[in-house]
Amino acid sequence: MIDKTIASLEQAVAGIQDGATIMIGGFGNAGMPSALIDALIDQGARELTIVNNNAGNGETGLAALLKARRVRKIICSFPRQADSQVFDALYRAGDLELELTPQGNLAERIRAAGAGIGGFFSPTGYGTMLAEGKETRLIDGRHYVLESPIHADFALIKAHRGDRWGNLVYRKTARNFGPIMAMAAKCAVAQVDEIVELGQLDPEHIVTPGIFVQRVVQAPKESK
Repeated sequence: MIDKTIASLEQAVAGIQDGATIMIGGFGNAGMPSALIDALIDQGARELTIVNNNAGNGETGLAALLKARRVRKIICSFPRQADSQVFDALYRAGDLELELTPQGNLAERIRAAGAGIGGFFSPTGYGTMLAEGKETRLIDGRHYVLESPIHADFALIKAHRGDRWGNLVYRKTARNFGPIMAMAAKCAVAQVDEIVELGQLDPEHIVTPGIFVQRVVQAPKESK
């Protein structure tokens, strides 16, 4: 019997090793798997490479992981905003490496990894510092930059509901990067609000099929 449900958040993040590359879903706080991030902090893995749309808000969630000094490098498209003081302090002190990637390129690099694509040409970033050291090509009169896929050891994502096979449905914009991150990681861990019985999810509403998910854990009510 296939059953990917995990009894606790602690068990859900078990096996994440020092130096791992971890994709974390979320657009700001929307769709961010806060309970899994807190469990990762307690788990203790260090020297992590984090892939996320931004670099944390305030001092909770992803920002708390940075503050705990568990992250060596972050790959993101929007690292700075009014409440990104944790990232700012670490970056300015030279304690955190940043790989800045335009948001469209970030999404496509993640998607490319999940789709088995070895790279793609994008016009975004051509002629800027973001293209330094990368192959460029003139295609049909337009300049493009070769971008590489981003693979991950783990993906921590948040969905609204899931079943024991790992099928997931999301709540509106909380979907964001979750589906492509699940495809691009060796082990996708989904934090859900509710685990339902097989057959309760409308097949037409399932966005991430269970084949791309290895672990499903229900978050405590206060961690939604």
